[in-house]
Order: sequence, then structure tokens, then C-alpha cells
Amino acid sequence: MTMKFFAHPVFLLIFSFPLFANALTDTILQGQLVTASTTITSSGNEFVLGFFSPGNENSTTSSYLGIWYKRASKKTVVWVANRDNPLTDSTAVLTIAADGNLVIVVGRVSYMLSNISSRGNTSATLRDSGNLVLNDRRSGDILWQSFDYPTDTLLPEMKVGHDKRNGKTWSMLAWKSKEDPGPGVFSFELDSQGTSQFFILKKFQKYWTSGTWNGKIFTRIPEMAGNIMYDSIYVSNGNESYFTYSMKIPLVTVRFVLDISGQLQLLLMNETTGEWDMYWAQPREQCDIYGYCGAFGACNRSATAFCQCFRGFQPNSVGNWNAGDMSRGCVRKAPLKCGNYSEVNEQKDQFLRMSKVRLPDNSIVLSHVRSVGDCESACFSNCSCSAYAYDGNDWCSIWREELMNVLQLTDNDTEGRDFYLRLSASESLSEGKVLLTPIADSRMKRWKWIILALGVPIALLAAVSFFYCLRKRKSQNKGEDLVLFDIGTSTEAANCKLNEAGKSRTCKKKDVDLPLFSFASVSAATDNFSEANKLGEGGFGPVYKGKLLTGYEVAVKRLSRKSGQGLEELQNEAMLIAKLQHNNLVRLLGCCIEKDEKILIYENMPNKSLDFFLFDPIKYGILNWEVRVNIIEGIAQGLLYLHQYSRLRIIHRDLKASNILLDKDMNPKISDFGMARIFEGNGSHATNRIVGTYGYMSPEYASEGLFSIKSDVFSFGVLLLEILSGKRSTGFYNSDSLNVLGYAWDLWKSGRGEGIKDPILPDIPSTNMLRRYVNIALLCVQESAADRPTMSNVVLMLSNEQVLLPCPKQPAFSATRSEPDHCSTNGLEICSMNDATISILEAR
Repeated sequence: MTMKFFAHPVFLLIFSFPLFANALTDTILQGQLVTASTTITSSGNEFVLGFFSPGNENSTTSSYLGIWYKRASKKTVVWVANRDNPLTDSTAVLTIAADGNLVIVVGRVSYMLSNISSRGNTSATLRDSGNLVLNDRRSGDILWQSFDYPTDTLLPEMKVGHDKRNGKTWSMLAWKSKEDPGPGVFSFELDSQGTSQFFILKKFQKYWTSGTWNGKIFTRIPEMAGNIMYDSIYVSNGNESYFTYSMKIPLVTVRFVLDISGQLQLLLMNETTGEWDMYWAQPREQCDIYGYCGAFGACNRSATAFCQCFRGFQPNSVGNWNAGDMSRGCVRKAPLKCGNYSEVNEQKDQFLRMSKVRLPDNSIVLSHVRSVGDCESACFSNCSCSAYAYDGNDWCSIWREELMNVLQLTDNDTEGRDFYLRLSASESLSEGKVLLTPIADSRMKRWKWIILALGVPIALLAAVSFFYCLRKRKSQNKGEDLVLFDIGTSTEAANCKLNEAGKSRTCKKKDVDLPLFSFASVSAATDNFSEANKLGEGGFGPVYKGKLLTGYEVAVKRLSRKSGQGLEELQNEAMLIAKLQHNNLVRLLGCCIEKDEKILIYENMPNKSLDFFLFDPIKYGILNWEVRVNIIEGIAQGLLYLHQYSRLRIIHRDLKASNILLDKDMNPKISDFGMARIFEGNGSHATNRIVGTYGYMSPEYASEGLFSIKSDVFSFGVLLLEILSGKRSTGFYNSDSLNVLGYAWDLWKSGRGEGIKDPILPDIPSTNMLRRYVNIALLCVQESAADRPTMSNVVLMLSNEQVLLPCPKQPAFSATRSEPDHCSTNGLEICSMNDATISILEAR
């Protein structure tokens, strides 16, 4: 909102007005004043209008006129009148001038909020909606309203979009900082090109998109679906285009906020405490940022490196890409030939299928397309067409020029779609995986097909039969038959259980030989590695479900030839897991090493991995508090066994949510020991090859290659915070920090450690227990490895509430100022400020 300021005789009116004017209620009349020490309140006690100083209520160095919630426990400002013009004079007042306009008067200078033409008979009322309205007192018409000038907050009935009649734009503009309501770098506004999508802009550059409106929700905000609190409304006609919302449940208080971090948040007020809980936020993570991987780049949340170029493309700037800036995207390795024949076997441009993705932005929908062939032809005939998609219901989309915001989804994601990427013939042939060729190229001469149909099969039939029989005979001698394997006679997981102190244990062990299975039997168990049996895929390669004759299901991990892991990692994992027996470690049943195949066979975990539930906006509700506590304790028991009680002392080095598998009863099992190392003693070990996942790595390992048992303790602390909060370690949060460590630390040092609780969780049995778990997690992620507890300490602290906990120091990677420790003395947590270590008696 533009404010005009000038010398104005209004101060004469002010000081000539009788001092016994009507007391302020929810309305300001001409001559009445709102001063630094007075406010007005809406009739239903919902909102307050007055002067405030952000960050320091006692400060008079800069103040603003604003509107805030009355019932919130902490002043929550929803509108600021003079965000561009902070006031430094405590004598500033708000009043209605003689000409009927709302003005802020400082000495002899007036700042105009409204700019209307009237006869001066006006009044300003603060409504229970949070809208400050200037009315004509005779007609009752609204002459000006604060809802037409949003700041960083969108309240119910407010609009964000375009007023086409008056050429006006309603947009949200984030604060500059938590203590400065001036305009920040992020804005939220409707696409000026006329599409029904909204953008978060960062200094006028697209940062995130809501996706288009499908009649109910914006396609990139699935959290809007099925809510029971508010109705989402999108209107577009000749006069205006805008989004607004109205409350279904009047007693519920929600607000949309554009945070200083660039995150659009929907916050819900806790009516009991007056505090705000985050209902959802976008963008949640890097893959949701507009153009994060640039043109022709796909973002993959489950991969260590989020961005990958499409097949047939390479980074536009290798230096920037390697430095972590992928926004410049990817470029073709070979140019398109368009309508001309290429020099490679007289082939035209080809199409390659991209599977299980979120489709690129800005598609062009073609009508009256009857088949996939027609859709392909429409793209092929247009030299600027880069890709197409067809859904089988006369729905065809094509994309011209650059493809943006492609998200690689998991195989079990029902939102996954396929589209066909256009590549040059030479590039397609070099890749050897052309999945679809243009229709024009499929009309080859009939005599070539006759030769292929008759000559080739006859020539190959004898050779194929011979080699098949030879291979079958050899395979029978290469290993056991997996399909006939009797799980009951194989190694049984030892029933290892530690007591509450984490000291003594009973653990029945049995030396076993790891079975070696033939490739033919593994292939038979997985139905020839069919897509229907594919459980997922990681950096090592795909995992398939296999079924034995007894009905027992197994998980078959097949090392991909393109994987960065190799025989060394597979042998390492096989050797380690074969000698480890614990209820909270995944059970290895055998392996297959035949020619180029490297395969491990595990017990099948029907509930997949922890991240499958924890970070899924639909499934994470399954993880109630009791289940999460059981998972936390199980992981701790498994790590303690690795570090202290197994026959081989192991450092895992890659502990993360995706490596925690869940059995049918949701019990956790630590998996993926490809990066694990055997260690002796308690000191650190150095390596030149740093492996693992950023966000879980300890600082000494990430920067210097030093690892120890304290490296796993750090990863456990990160994982514990993820389980408590339901947030990824590297996501975006309502905090100065951009990771879960900084987010937790901000809450902890302000005495609100329990605020990290996942909003999906109902009231938990004990807030003290939650606060205690946060304390333990922060102890595990301290900067110095020497300050972190051992896993035996951790198990003791988790299981025995009588153990006093020290105060944690600032976590590594928290990206916040170093400040004095803040310790809570509520409940059972007693923090010492002397940085003393814990003395714990341990079994020797």
C-alpha cells in the first residue's frame, strides 16, 4: 500500500477536539485518536488495532500501525499500515482528517492511509474479520478497506489475485525479518499470464508454483483436499480473478502466511494455549521449489543428489551443477533433426518414455485427439515440441521448448504419470533404450519385415535352444534353489534384548553359512524380476518381492550396473549381516553372485521403510505416538547391539529413515550395511571416501572423513528429531534455520522444545516425555563428537526417566547464532550449566 505524507492542518482539528470525546470501542470517529498507549478492539474481541514495535514491545526506535489477534498467546500481526515508513516518534496518532481520510499524524506531518474523495462524514471500524473499513456514515458504503492491501497474511474472505476493472493486484509480501515488517524478497501473487496458478516470487524470479486450479484445489497443494475447516474458492471472470477462502467451522481460527523464508504456511490456532500449529506448508522441500533443477532436469526426493538430467541431456554448466546450483538446468547432448532424416540409419527423432513422474509445467492441451498415435504425430510435426503425454481418454498434452519442474516419483505413487521425451535419433540409438518410435518410422517396407520374421528366428532358434540348455545345466550347480528354500531351517534371528540400563543382555547366537542361490531360482521367485513385483529402487538398484513355494515372501536386492556400489559393498554387507543376529536388524537369507549379477536376499518387510510413512502426507497418520516410541527404542537397541554387543563391532555410517525397515507389526529393523565398517576401540577412523547421506552425516565425517561410533549417534539424533516432528532433516521450517536441527534448537532455547511435535499427533500422554526425547536428540547432534553420548547412554536415557539429562550445546549445521544454553527445568529434565558429563555404570 502506497502511503502519501505531507504537512497537514489536521493537527489543529486534533487538538481542538474536546478531550472528553467518546471512548474508543471498535470504531474511530472524526477527531478521535489512537495513540501509542491506546488501541481499538473489534466487537467480538477477535482483533486489535494499534501501534506496535516488532521484536521489542518496549522499544520506541521504530513503531508501526498494525492489526493483530487478541486471543493469540504471542502478538501475531496480520496487517501493517506503514511497513515502508517506520515511525520513530512516540507522539504518532491515528485519526480521521477533516476530509474524511484515515491518516497517521506525527507532529505537523500526516501519512495518508486512504485517498478518497468525500465530504468528511466518515468513520473507521475494525471488524471481527480483521478488516479495517472506512465507511460513509450517511450511506454506509465502504470507501476504503485494509483487506485491499494485504501484507504477509491472508485472512478468511481476503482476496489474492487481480482486479481487472481497476487494474489492481492483491498480493502477499513477506516481512523482511521477524523484527522488520518491511517488504521482504518473497511475494505471493497470481500468474500475470492468465493461468489459474499462483507463484511465490523471489525478487521477481519464480520460486514455487501452486499448480493450476482443478475446480477444488491447486494441483501442487494436495493438502488442500479433504480439509474440513475451510472452503477454498477460486473465481475468474471478466472483472476479477482471485483466490479466497471461508471458514466452515466458525470456532476454528486459521490464517495463510508468507513466511520470511519464502514458505506459504497454513497455521491453525490452538484454542487452549493460543499458540499456532502448522497445518501444512509449501514448498516443503527442495523439489517443490520452482525450477530447482532447471530446464530438462528431474528432481528426486529419495536420491542423495536431488537433481538429475534427463537421458540424452547434460548439465548446462558443469561448474555450477557440481557446486550445488542446478537452476541453469540441462541441455541436449545432440540436437534434434526435426522433420529431416538424420545420418544414423535414416532414423528420425525418437521418443523416450519417462515413467512415474509429476508432469512438467505449462502443457498445451490438444482437443479431438483420438489415440496415442495422433498425439505423438501432433508433437512430431511441431519442431518446437519437446514432449507429449496421452492418458487414453482423448486427452493429449504437448510441451514446447523447455520442460520445467519434473518430479521423479516412487513406483508405488499413484500420482505418477508417463510422458514421452523427444530425443535425436543418434542419442536414442546410443542409449539403446528407445521405448517408442514415431509412427512414420514404423511404416517400414514390407519386405524387410518378411526377412526379419522368417530369416532371423530360423537362424537363431538352434543357437538359443543350445545356450538355454547349457545355461540351465550350469545354473543347477551354481547354488541352492531359492524357490524351494526352507526358511525354517535357516539361521534364526537371535532373541537379543537389553535391560533398561542398556547393560546386560541375553542373546542366543548360532554360526551359520550364508546360502548361495542360483540366478535362475532367484529369477523364478521374482517372476523374472517383473515390474509388478518391484518394491522400490535406491542408489544401489531395484528391490523385488520374491515368493517361495511355502508362501514365504522375500526381498531381492539386485545391484544395478549403474550403481556407485559394487562387489566390495555387496560382500561387505553380506559378511556383516550374516554374522549379526538381532531383532532390530534386517535378516539376510542368502545371496547370488553369478556372472555380472550381484544379488542379496532378505526377509521381506511388508510395511516398507520408515520414510514411506513418516513423510507421506496421507500415510504418516498411521504412526501414532506409541508406534513412534517403539520405533525409536528399537532403533536404539539395534545400534547399541552393533556398537557394543555383537561379535563384530560395527559403525553403520548410513543410518537414515529410508534404511529403517518396518515388519508387519511396525517393528523397526536397521538395513543397508553396504557402507558399514568394523572397528576396534572407541577412537576415530579416517577415510578418503566419504559415503552416506547429507543431512544425517556428522560434521567431523562430512568435513574431515573422520568416523566413529559417535557418527552413528549423530545420525540417530537427526532421525529421532525427524520421527518426533514428521519433518525431513533438510526441509524448510518456520525458523531462521533451514534444517530440522536448527528448527529444534530454536524451539529448545526458547523453552518450547515440545513445540517440535508432529501436528498430526493427538495429545500425547506426557509432555515431559516428548521434551525429554528432544533433549536426548539434541545431545546426540552436538558439534563435538566428545560431547555426544554413547548408544548405551542413549538407551539408558530413553528407558529410565529418573536419569538426569545434561543441557545440550548448539547442534552442528544449525545455522543460527551461538547463544547461551537455555535449559528447561520443567518436569524431570534438570539441565546443568557446567557442561558436566554423565557418569554411568556400564558392564565390562
